[in-house]
Amino acid sequence: MNVEKLRKDFPVLNKDLIYLDSACMTLRPRQVIDKIIEYYTEYPACGERSYHKLSRRTAEEFENARILIKKFINCKKDGEVVFTKNATEAINLVANSFEFSKMAITDREHNSNLLPWHKFKHFIVKSNEDETFDMNAFQDTIKKVDLISFVFTSNLDGYTLPVKEIIKVAHENDVVVMLDGAQAVPHKKIDVSKLDVDLMAFSGHKMLGPSGTGCLYGKRHILDKMKTFIIGGDTVNNTTYDKFELKEAPYKFEAGLQNYAGVIGLGAAVKYLTPIIGDIESHEEKLWKYMRDNLDVEMVGVDQASGIFSFNIPKMTSHEIAQMLDSSANIAIRSGMHCVHSWFNSRKLSGSARASFYLYNTMDEAKRFVEEVKKIIELR
Repeated sequence: MNVEKLRKDFPVLNKDLIYLDSACMTLRPRQVIDKIIEYYTEYPACGERSYHKLSRRTAEEFENARILIKKFINCKKDGEVVFTKNATEAINLVANSFEFSKMAITDREHNSNLLPWHKFKHFIVKSNEDETFDMNAFQDTIKKVDLISFVFTSNLDGYTLPVKEIIKVAHENDVVVMLDGAQAVPHKKIDVSKLDVDLMAFSGHKMLGPSGTGCLYGKRHILDKMKTFIIGGDTVNNTTYDKFELKEAPYKFEAGLQNYAGVIGLGAAVKYLTPIIGDIESHEEKLWKYMRDNLDVEMVGVDQASGIFSFNIPKMTSHEIAQMLDSSANIAIRSGMHCVHSWFNSRKLSGSARASFYLYNTMDEAKRFVEEVKKIIELR
């Protein structure tokens, strides 16, 4: 992976900017921007509903994006990739459409994989003292539920749960598994067929794609059984005044005019990522290790190499750290509770400063980050 060559594809990096907030939202390469402009300038029409050339081109590009995503996650069957506006909507779709009685989540879930389940009977699988996944606690809980929904890779510290083992144990107990893959799909090669996961949500804006795009992957037999959450135009084959005939998955879940430009742009992002996805994780870990080896800070969460460096400095708030880095060195990081309020509140922490990396970050940027954080430490 030639990072310096890749960086030339990102217009905003022409500025004196060190962008370390990719866990929130990644930058977009020219290839994605150009594809979006192509839609608006060459075929700005709705797909599927009309038979003119513009509409047919839109439908073709839209479905081609679905094919690219299907291959990207190694989905074997047609009809298993549903377009949503982000992972949050995908999780809510399942919470409101899949029939279950009791479910479980971990204690480190993003609000998007916590709040939709509040109205149901749910169990919390608490972490070990070192914040790693507690398999013993999970095995006790799995016997009480028929659905589990948990984060693949955590956005608070970059920790990846033992996903394969969790899925295996769940299926041995006839429990359906859903993954929040928002922080995993952009950073490592994900094979849903090998994982044997039942459902998985992920967002386009965390993988070089436009905001307002995301996906729900689901095994076809599960999607076929799921009810619809939002219904309307293009979800049906026919209607009368008192009944209707639903389309098959995935179309029964994609109501109304779609975000054509966004989905087509997401397809371009996936096309961009496909040849390099296997190299991203190791690149990010090198940056993390350099920061960890050269900074004396309080680490937050699981202290192991990943694409997220989450830390605190005594006697300073995370917001103060972020503001100083931004104003003094044009370094962009995230601060606060990162939408994982429940985890931080349970540990009596007010948040953390979070530097998160992606394919366009360099070792020189990591070194500049370390230098600037050291200056902040000296100012305490």
